[in-house]
Amino acid sequence: MDTEQGRRAAEEEIRDLVEARVQAVRSRDLNAAIAHHAPDVVAFDVVNPLQYLGADTVRERTQAWFALYPEGIGYEVRDLYVAAGEEVAFCHHLYRVTGTTSAGAQVDMWVRATVCFQKSDGVWKVVHDHESVPFDPETGKASMELKP
Repeated sequence: MDTEQGRRAAEEEIRDLVEARVQAVRSRDLNAAIAHHAPDVVAFDVVNPLQYLGADTVRERTQAWFALYPEGIGYEVRDLYVAAGEEVAFCHHLYRVTGTTSAGAQVDMWVRATVCFQKSDGVWKVVHDHESVPFDPETGKASMELKP
């Protein structure tokens, strides 16, 4: 396979992994949501603390997130960009979370994400997951009302 075909195939594999995560979040399937995380993944989430280290910690965080939405989570990805080589790939996108929390709060927010992958033994694994929301420097508060 030539380099261009290999790059396109790798990019398509990453797109498939992102779509699998979308489906996993929508169905609150914990195992599927974290299935592609490396054991030593580093995650920067939109909630405290500054970082989550390791797949077990990401699993706990994801489980807590899913538990906040007893009726399910709306989750969509847009503006997905993927760049992939033979062993390393990254993507960035915006995603929207909607739903009603167990406390009755209505959530409708957009988040920025960058995900880095490494291929090992023929399998892509998430080695870094960075999610953020912008903030207003004058108030110090997150800009939760922004929309693409």
